[in-house]
Amino acid sequence: MAALSIAFEAPDNHGGNTATGKKPIDFALLATQTKGDKDLEIAVLQLFSRHARSILQELAFADKPSARTIAGRLKGSADAVGAFNVSAAAEALENGQHDGASLAKLAASVLEAENFILKLCR
Repeated sequence: MAALSIAFEAPDNHGGNTATGKKPIDFALLATQTKGDKDLEIAVLQLFSRHARSILQELAFADKPSARTIAGRLKGSADAVGAFNVSAAAEALENGQHDGASLAKLAASVLEAENFILKLCR
């Protein structure tokens, strides 16, 4: 029954917030997307987590033009679940900032979202 209160009892990830003071996942948007189905929320977040990890692996070996397309896919997925920090970092790559710092920022935001999702699934 833990999934029933997912939107209201988010895990405590260092206060539940990122460096910007926001949770890694926007539960209001996610609830809208899933029509309040808590089991579906968990499934969607787990799918997003796996997808984001896969995208990071693709980006590690992608050339700049491919990286822009790949980052665009991740941005769309992140926007759909309310992972706006991941979306912003992916957007930077999509806009042509294909350097080590941008990749590191994206990886950090994905890791933060993954950790948050893992704590939700306990």
